[in-house]
Amino acid sequence: MVDFDPAEIVGIATELMDRVGFDGELAIVVDEASPLARSTLTAGNPVTVEVEGGAFEDTKRPRQLSPDRTADVLGRLLLRHLDRQAGFSEAPGEDDLSLAEHSAWEVYAVGRLDRLGYRSQKKRRLYQFRNRHGFTDAADAAFERLWTGEGLTWSDVVTISEEAREAVSPD
Repeated sequence: MVDFDPAEIVGIATELMDRVGFDGELAIVVDEASPLARSTLTAGNPVTVEVEGGAFEDTKRPRQLSPDRTADVLGRLLLRHLDRQAGFSEAPGEDDLSLAEHSAWEVYAVGRLDRLGYRSQKKRRLYQFRNRHGFTDAADAAFERLWTGEGLTWSDVVTISEEAREAVSPD
C-alpha cells in the first residue's frame, strides 16, 4: 500500500542514531499494509521499532515516505529508550503511563530533536500538551521547561507535569 524505500529509512535511522547517541543495534519493522500510525519500541538486542505504515507516511502525499515524520517517530522512540537507560529507570511501562505523563515525556523528547535540527511542529506539540495539562500560563511555562530541558530525570518530568495540572484544578 505504500511506496517506502527501505534504504531511505535505513539512512534516516543511521543518521538519527548517530545524532542522538544511540550505539546499539536497531531493527525497524514496518507494516506497510496498515494506514494507521502506531509505533512501539521493544528493548532487547537488537532494539526493535515496529511501526504501522501511516507513521512514516507523508500526510500531503499519501503512500509516500516522509523523511521528517520518519525522523520524528524514530527520534522520539530512541530518545525515550535512551532516557530509560539513564535517569528514567523508575518510569512506568508505556502502557502504564498516564496521558499527561506521556504528553510531558513526548515534549521533552521532541524538544531535544528540535535542538538537533529536526522538524518539530512546536505549536502542534504545545496544543497537545495543553489538552492534557490545561490552557493556562502555568501549562505554557511547564511546556517550555520540558521543551528546553536538558538532563531531566523522570522525577523532573513528573513534577513539571503535576505542577501544570495543579494550576488548573488545585486540590
